[in-house]
Amino acid sequence: MRKMILEIKMNKKFLKNFYFLLDKIESIELLELLKIDFQKRIKMAIAAFIMKEGYTIEDIEMPDYVEIFNVLQKKGNRYICLIKAKYFKSLSSLAKKFNIDIIWDVPSVFTKDKMIVSVTGSEENLKKILDLFKTLGTVTKTSFVKSIYSEQTILSCLTDKQRDILIAAKKNGYYSYPRKINSKELSEKIGLSKPTVVQHLRKAEIRIVSNLLTGY
Repeated sequence: MRKMILEIKMNKKFLKNFYFLLDKIESIELLELLKIDFQKRIKMAIAAFIMKEGYTIEDIEMPDYVEIFNVLQKKGNRYICLIKAKYFKSLSSLAKKFNIDIIWDVPSVFTKDKMIVSVTGSEENLKKILDLFKTLGTVTKTSFVKSIYSEQTILSCLTDKQRDILIAAKKNGYYSYPRKINSKELSEKIGLSKPTVVQHLRKAEIRIVSNLLTGY
């Protein structure tokens, strides 16, 4: 099993399906895929909508095939939304081809200029998905990473040492405001030198931010 991340420049024919979004959003980021059924053309997910300056989520006129669209949280121009929609009838035959034994993963980001898609699966199935996306546009970048799973998936990009120190920092109030403990006190508590602790924390923070902002 490997994780594949694709960057795709979508063709104009495919982008026409998103006419009601393109002039109002900066990007849509998949946060969690709750349900996907290619036979019934149903997709349900939690996604972050980043609106362009001057627009709000209320400016988006959702078409009939969007059955549920609820704003769960708003912060500035970022809206966390629950959305349930059916695939376009014109894409129903294509959608069924995507019914492959893979895991739809994150980061997955959609903008006017590109789409970033992450999927995990066998070599054979990843090749099938890659070929399918080539029918929708030009694949400009392909990368592979080791598929790692843990109870805290956001931390899977870290080394064991980085993860342990980051969790210890959180538990001991290093990230509280105001801080309950400084880097010197934290290093003494976990039995490592201050430079080592600070270095691991900085590397962990950079990796997490880089993973969260993939595609930006």
